[in-house]
Amino acid sequence: MKHVSTATVRALAGLALVAALGAAPAVSAAPAPSLSTPAGIAAYNGSGENAAANRAFFDAVMKSVAEKRAANPGAQAVTVTYSAASAPSFRTQIANSTRIWNSSVSNVRLQEGSRADFTYREGNDPRGSYASTNGHGRGFIFLDYRQNQQYNSTRVTTHETGHVLGLPDNYSGPCSQLMSGGGPGPSCTNAQPDAGERARVNQLWQNGLAAALARPAS
Repeated sequence: MKHVSTATVRALAGLALVAALGAAPAVSAAPAPSLSTPAGIAAYNGSGENAAANRAFFDAVMKSVAEKRAANPGAQAVTVTYSAASAPSFRTQIANSTRIWNSSVSNVRLQEGSRADFTYREGNDPRGSYASTNGHGRGFIFLDYRQNQQYNSTRVTTHETGHVLGLPDNYSGPCSQLMSGGGPGPSCTNAQPDAGERARVNQLWQNGLAAALARPAS
């Protein structure tokens, strides 16, 4: 589960949209990096650039939410809207991820609907699944077919959705930490954020709600 910088998003978005139109590939499709190789290990280790991309995604979602929520100051929690239309193969995993996050935190709620703050996409990418932003106030989560066969698919989806909510990667963490992603290996099937991750999201979106209420309508 890795993340790309905004500099590569334009070309990557075109690839993702084309891939999303096809059916899930056969097992012979390009595999995600193997953790047993140096390249695979590097792919699962974060970098400063990736951290910046994750932050840009969170900021883009927060900006979109602030613009919408300024017109609805009575909200008790911030609602982040998504579209799963471009990831039909993962509708079950996306629904599971949504239920997990909505039952885990109280200051932000995920909801499928129109005027989406971010979208899910699917396809093939040897770098695996990732979250990114187009740099214009919208983000997307790309779910790689092969990686979701190798790793627990609900964990992958819930992990990537964690970036929408502001959480960074922590690949050196244990399986009990959702944001350790692929670090613990394919045997890890935990798809639940731990207490620290839940508290961090609530803290971020407590501030996010205040920002949304203070921001004037555009």
